[in-house]
Amino acid sequence: MRSSDHTISANHDDVDQNTRDIIMREFRSNSSRAIITTYLLARGIDVQRVSLIINYDLPTQPEKYLHRIGHSRRFGRKGVAINFVTNDDERMLADIQRFYNVIIEELPSNVADLL
Repeated sequence: MRSSDHTISANHDDVDQNTRDIIMREFRSNSSRAIITTYLLARGIDVQRVSLIINYDLPTQPEKYLHRIGHSRRFGRKGVAINFVTNDDERMLADIQRFYNVIIEELPSNVADLL
């Protein structure tokens, strides 16, 4: 993404707390347009303008799924969650759908219509 001139930040378990705070300030102030993070921030991010969340992997417990995707629909805004799902993830996806009594649909061709 950076090689395509996108301003992004990365946050993961090996980043110290001071650096995490700086990264989050940059993201909140629009200095960074995207943040790529591990589950580390799934519950701790409180940013109004998050409209898209991409789950590289599904959580291991259905209860944690809502914590991840809930940030995309805050403050009355539209939001989209995209899940990368492999054959190994299908059981967890079914568990999540059953737990929340929802159907998670396959991604349409034109994602822009969702935002």
